[in-house]
Amino acid sequence: MSLSAPLVDGFGRVHTNLRVSVTDRCNIRCVYCMPNENVRFLPRTEILTFEEIDRFVRVAAQLGVNKVRLTGGEPLVRHQLPELVRTLSGVPGIEDIALTTNGILLAEQAQDLKDAGLHRVNISLDTLDEETYQQISRREGVDRIAEGIFAARRVGFRQIRVNALAMRGVNEDDIVRLGSFAREHDLEMRFIEFMPLDAEQGWREDAVITGGEVRARLEDVFGPLVEAERADLSQPAVDYRFADGQGRIGLINPVSEPFCEQCNRLRITAEGKIRNCLFSTEEWDARELLRNNGSDQEIAELIRSSIASKKQGHGIDGPEFVRPERAMYQIGG
Repeated sequence: MSLSAPLVDGFGRVHTNLRVSVTDRCNIRCVYCMPNENVRFLPRTEILTFEEIDRFVRVAAQLGVNKVRLTGGEPLVRHQLPELVRTLSGVPGIEDIALTTNGILLAEQAQDLKDAGLHRVNISLDTLDEETYQQISRREGVDRIAEGIFAARRVGFRQIRVNALAMRGVNEDDIVRLGSFAREHDLEMRFIEFMPLDAEQGWREDAVITGGEVRARLEDVFGPLVEAERADLSQPAVDYRFADGQGRIGLINPVSEPFCEQCNRLRITAEGKIRNCLFSTEEWDARELLRNNGSDQEIAELIRSSIASKKQGHGIDGPEFVRPERAMYQIGG
């Protein structure tokens, strides 16, 4: 097959969005992602180098990938990350480079990332209350995250989104507070349903606050949310705006309303394993080819093999669901 043929799976979904985990390390320990203690990080020699990431992205771009999102772990703990952004911004065909971060280190790196070519940033903020934040992340951080959000605004990223994962009995009272924060600062606030990807396997379905419940709580206080036009039908969030025009809300509902039929994403983990779904139980080893003189054609065929094996849906909402053995920080958010 031609190297330039698009990445189409068995259900007709064209894949153009690549998520690249640059590290499994993190400077916080969120309960929905990592264990608190005795974390076994990958040896640094097993992590893809910037040169290997660049090579993989260049092959993926020839297959039609035009968006790249850098994830972790926490990507900003990876040394000299702006250099990787600068390199990827020069890859032919890559039109958009984004970053998902917990925000702790963003204030000090925002300008360098913007100058290097980063277009968009998603910043995690599950609560505005420091005590609740420490209950979730088991570290300090709210003030530093706020500094990161405002630094991102100052340097002028194309788009800034603030992400919150809502968990019953933990931060449900923060839904309205975060909505108010979005309105006050004219931000796009996204609420994400709690998914079974935590390392300590504490996920329970009754801990999930659905997107429908989040919407109802916001509308009780702020009035109707008006569904906004979706510029990209493959995006995971359904977007809303407040009726008075102040701030935007996005709801990402993988548990209660799976959006698999529009999925256009593939992933590569920090150590070079291709995954065709966040919840995949199978991986394809790109690092083996990258480090053993594999050709572009061989790498492309490996990517195609992964996409060809993609299931119709992740199955969280069905009895056939099998939980991945790896947690979110090991996969890439």
